[in-house]
Amino acid sequence: MSQYIVSARKYRPDSFESLIGQDTIARTLSNSIKRGQLAHAYLFCGPRGVGKTTTARIFAKMINCSHPGENMEPCGECESCVSFQEGRSYCIHELDAASNNSVEDIKALMDQVQVPPQVGKYSVYIIDEVHMLSQSAFNAFLKTLEEPPAHAIFILATTEKHKILPTILSRCQTYDFNRISVADMVRNLRTIASKEGIKIDDESLHVIASKADGAMRDALTIFDQTVAFCGRDVKYEDVIRNLNVLSSDYSFSLVDYFLAGDYAKALLLFDEVLSKGFNALHFVGSLSEHLRNLVVAGTGGLEALLELPDSLKKRYADQAARCPLPFLFEALGITASCESGYKQAVNPRLHIEYALMRLAHLSGSSPFAAKPSAPAAKPVKPVAEPVEAPVKPAPAPGAEPVEAPVKPAPAPVAEPAKPVAEPVEAPAAPAPRKRAPRSGKSLSLNALMQDDKEGAEAQAAVEEAPQALPSDEAVIGQVKDLGEEYVNSKPRLHSMLTGDAVKVREEEGVKIVEVSVVNDAQKQWVEKNMLRELEGKLRERLSTKRLNIQVLISPDQEVKKVPYMPEEKAKDLIEKNPDVRDFVAQLGLDTK
Repeated sequence: MSQYIVSARKYRPDSFESLIGQDTIARTLSNSIKRGQLAHAYLFCGPRGVGKTTTARIFAKMINCSHPGENMEPCGECESCVSFQEGRSYCIHELDAASNNSVEDIKALMDQVQVPPQVGKYSVYIIDEVHMLSQSAFNAFLKTLEEPPAHAIFILATTEKHKILPTILSRCQTYDFNRISVADMVRNLRTIASKEGIKIDDESLHVIASKADGAMRDALTIFDQTVAFCGRDVKYEDVIRNLNVLSSDYSFSLVDYFLAGDYAKALLLFDEVLSKGFNALHFVGSLSEHLRNLVVAGTGGLEALLELPDSLKKRYADQAARCPLPFLFEALGITASCESGYKQAVNPRLHIEYALMRLAHLSGSSPFAAKPSAPAAKPVKPVAEPVEAPVKPAPAPGAEPVEAPVKPAPAPVAEPAKPVAEPVEAPAAPAPRKRAPRSGKSLSLNALMQDDKEGAEAQAAVEEAPQALPSDEAVIGQVKDLGEEYVNSKPRLHSMLTGDAVKVREEEGVKIVEVSVVNDAQKQWVEKNMLRELEGKLRERLSTKRLNIQVLISPDQEVKKVPYMPEEKAKDLIEKNPDVRDFVAQLGLDTK
C-alpha cells in the first residue's frame, strides 16, 4: 500500500503560474526577479490558507535557480531546485516563529545569516507566523533586518499584520494576500477531481468552496474528507450530510410557503430542520442569505454577485420572478431583526417561529390578511345616503323632532341634531340630551356621534361651572387627617402636615396650602416624590380641583447641631455633666 499524501500537499503550487487567486502578487515578484530589483526583506500577510508560505517558497526557489525559464520559472533540474524539492537545501531556511520566538532563537538565526550560501546566490530565510515573536526578539531582529548581508533575504509571513511592530513594517516590502474566490476554488477542485478520477457535480464543489471561506488549503482538506465519506462518486446529498450544511431546498420551499401565506407548513419545515440537528440561528442566517440571493437574481446587472452554479442561478431567477421586491425587502428586515434578537430571546424557538409567521403574512395570501379590511367598507353607505335627504325638512326647524323623522326614515338623522344642539348651551346641560325621539328607525353612526358630542359639551359646561371653595379650617383639617396616614411609613412627612406651620391662603380662586420644611433637601424630596400624591388626595377629599400645595423653607426653624467627631462628643458631654468636668480637671485629661 502506497503512502497517502493529502491533496493540500500533493497539489501544492510549485510555480507562479500554478498559484491560485494571487495573480497581482505573482506578477510583481516575477517582474522584480527579471529586473534584478530584489529587496532584502518581504512581508506576506493575509488570511490562512491563501498561499503565503507557498509563494515564499516559489520565490526563494526562483531566485536561486541556475537555469530559469523565459518567464523566470524554476527549471526543477539544477542542484538548487533538486535539493529544495528533496528537502535538503542549505540556502533556503524556514523558521517557525510560533515555537522559536525567544531572543536566543533570533540570535542563533543572526549568527547563521553571516554564513554565505553553498549553492545559489542567496540565502533565503522564511519566518512563518512572525507575529508570534516576543517584544525583545523583535528588537533584537531590527538591526539585522535593516542591514543584512548582501546574500541574505528575509521573507516574513503572518496572518495578523496588526501585531507586528511599525519599525519592522517600515523595513519590509508588504504584500497583502486576498481570499480566494469561490470560482477559482471550484476551478481548481474540478481539475484535481479529474486528475484523481473522482466524479463530482458543480453544486457539491460550490458547497465545499463556500465552506472553505476563501482558504484553498481548507477547501482541499474538506475535499479529501468528502471523498473519504462518499467514495469516487460524490453526490450532492452526501456532501451536505457529511459537512452538516443546510440544503438550499429548504430555503426555496420556505419562500414558496411565504408567498402562499401557509405559515403552518413553514413551521413544520422548521421543526424538521431542528430534528436533524441543525442550529436554529444558522437556519435563520441561511434564510437571510437566500433572500439576499433572490434580490440579486431579481435585479438586472447583479448576476456577478451570485457565486453559484448555473443550475442554482436559474432556480433563483425563476423564484425571484415570483417575488415582488417590496416583499423581499420586508422579509430581509424581519430575518435581520430575528438574528439580532435571537440571543436575547427567552424562548429562541418561539422567537424564530414568530418571525416565520410574520413572513407568511407579508404576501397578503394568509387567511388572516383579508379579514380586517372587510367590515370597513359596509358602513360607508348609510353614512353617505342620509346627507342628501335632510334638505326637505329644513324649512320647519321649530317642529317637534318626533314628527320630522317619520316621513324620511334615514334622512333626518344627520340634520335635526343641529337645531337640538343649540339650546344645550344653557347651564342646565343634562336635559337637552334627548335620545328618546331618535330611538326607532333613525339610528345611524352620524346620529350617535352627534349625540355623544352634545352630551360631552353639556357635561363640560357643568364641570366648568363655578364651585364654592372649601373653608380654610376644612382644608387644614383634611391636611392633618392626611398627615396621620403617614405616621408610621413617613414620620417626617407626618410632622410636616400635622404641625402648626401649615397655612392656607386663597389666590385667584385657588386654595394654596403652604407646608414648611427645614431645608432645601427636604423641599426637593417632597416636590419630587410626594407632591402629586398629596395634591390628588386632598382634591379628592375636598371635592375640588382648585387646590395646590406649595412647599416653603421655614427660616425660623433652627437645625440642632449634633456632635459627630470624638472631640465634639467629649466637649458636649463635659458641658452637660459637671461631675465629668470635675473628673477631667482633677486628672488633667486631654480631650482633644
